[in-house]
Amino acid sequence: MRRIWAGEFMTLDGVLESPDQWSTPYFNDEVGSIIGANMASSDAMLLGRVTYQEWQGYWPDKSADDDPFAAFINNARKYVVSTTLDSVDEAWGAELLRGDFREAITALKESEGGDIIVNGCISVLTSLIRERLLDRLDLLVSPVVVGKGRHLFEGGAESAGLELVDSKTLTNGVISVSYRLADA
Repeated sequence: MRRIWAGEFMTLDGVLESPDQWSTPYFNDEVGSIIGANMASSDAMLLGRVTYQEWQGYWPDKSADDDPFAAFINNARKYVVSTTLDSVDEAWGAELLRGDFREAITALKESEGGDIIVNGCISVLTSLIRERLLDRLDLLVSPVVVGKGRHLFEGGAESAGLELVDSKTLTNGVISVSYRLADA
């Protein structure tokens, strides 16, 4: 069975939105190594509509010379969760998931392949946790407070217990933590 895990940049005050605006000073070889190791076990990505549209407008024109993660992002299968899109760019390896969220994700997990990564996509991540379909949550917590932006659990998210799997402090002050959902 395939695992679904999320890898997110987060501020000390819990903001996940727009990491391009605050995480860059904390990106170093250790952070790159963590991201690279996680990508090595994955062959697919799960994206929400907003992230898909932002990435589809950016990544297809990038190469490994532009960004070391371009080859993975452009070659990985991309499963897009959306109730408003009618189509996605199949030439870029995207597939639109339709129908009931729980059923679609369960079928995806039962299909052949490697792990599936979720990046960004706060609403998709929240739904995965609510439906207990997330296998692992990896956070890279940057030592910065931004004061505004979307948080992982906004608007009265349902309670979800997490179990710590791993944690370490990197030389740049970033804390890398991994969780799995606690047994209910």
